[in-house]
Amino acid sequence: MKRFIQTLKNIWSIEDLRKRILYTLGLVLVYRIGSYVVLPGVDPSQLGALQKQGSEGLLGLLNMFSGGAFSNASIFALGIMPYITASIVIQLFVMVVPYFQKLQRDGESGRRKMNQITRILTVAITGFQAPAYITNMMYQLQGSSTALHPFDGTGPSTFFWVSSIIILICGTLFVMWMGERITDKGVGNGISLLIMVGIIARLPFALAAEFMARLTESGGLVMFLFEIVVLLAVILLVILLVQGTRRIPVQYAKRIVGNKQYGGVRQYIPIKVNAAGVMPIIFAQAIMFIPITIMGFNNDTPSKFAMAFADYNGFWYNVVFAVLVILFTYFYTAIAINPNQMADDMKKNGGFIPGVKPGKKTAEYLEDILSKVTLPGSFFLAIVAVLPAIIRLFGVNTQFAQFYGGTSLLIMVGVILDTLQQIESHLLMRHYDGLTKTGRIKGRTSMSIQA
Repeated sequence: MKRFIQTLKNIWSIEDLRKRILYTLGLVLVYRIGSYVVLPGVDPSQLGALQKQGSEGLLGLLNMFSGGAFSNASIFALGIMPYITASIVIQLFVMVVPYFQKLQRDGESGRRKMNQITRILTVAITGFQAPAYITNMMYQLQGSSTALHPFDGTGPSTFFWVSSIIILICGTLFVMWMGERITDKGVGNGISLLIMVGIIARLPFALAAEFMARLTESGGLVMFLFEIVVLLAVILLVILLVQGTRRIPVQYAKRIVGNKQYGGVRQYIPIKVNAAGVMPIIFAQAIMFIPITIMGFNNDTPSKFAMAFADYNGFWYNVVFAVLVILFTYFYTAIAINPNQMADDMKKNGGFIPGVKPGKKTAEYLEDILSKVTLPGSFFLAIVAVLPAIIRLFGVNTQFAQFYGGTSLLIMVGVILDTLQQIESHLLMRHYDGLTKTGRIKGRTSMSIQA
């Protein structure tokens, strides 16, 4: 405890770090307040149906990422998801479009251009999603004639439509701006941090609901404590998944220029066990929601096949879900890591892997290592993805079970490690001790690939 208090004093004594933390907390507070500011013309007391919809399915996932703003009909209802979608599209373009491949090789100038294109694409995506969100909100609230106003006789007025679309677009852009400001002037990755804050905001309510439910059972308190112990164990395993790396040694040739020697040192390429991060689970969830969405438009009696994919706790649903997670892990890892480019960069800089010829042989070696490392990582990620469904079988409520795995836990662990690592780097740079007594915190930014 004494060491913890001393660490806090060290953090507070560094003026730059103190300003960054306060700046980050200030923007996070603005984001949380904005998630409760309802769109003009919407009655907050009539949002029961929308909030129920935001607790399950694909819309529940969107509501989780927006920190509850989706179900609150907030000005930040679409959250940061349009920006994430735009970023994924740009990453896919880098694989197939030569122009984006050139931008990626152009260094800082190319990165700025790609960021600008991502912002423009975010506006376009939000422009499509905003009318869809308003339409869905009108459908959910159609049972209440006072939920939306003013009306033009048959529904909300044109002014309501136009103003709401503009507000939703501006809300997403403002959240995107806050995320970028946190990254530049705050602590941690801003976009990821805002998503994590929205997820953590739901934890106290889920924890309280589970606690109250267990109190009504015989021996429920012991069961509740056991659930907490299991949750801590799962968090430790996920930390191992996030931080696990395979280090590949790289030797650089010696160069003597004048009286100075350059190169001749050994470095390491860290290949992450989970280089794809949380994206395979998000992709797999989106695919698994397609049959349920089709069922919603079909008035006929659903078949057994469709019913199997409508049961989140069902055996076949989770088996297919796990297989999709494994496949998407390989797919997204192939996007994130390019062995050929890594081999070319090493060759240009005079680097080589001991015992492996530069060029094609190096690329094949890296690809083989990547495949072997990704295999256990993909299976572990699949287990984490289906773990909430397994936990629900033991009577844990749905909201609390989400924190036992899936996107919620992976995002929280990854972002917290990333933020703590940045704080620790500030301490070490000013000759203070790190956050831990032994060892150093390894966040996502310490790896070669940002997941």
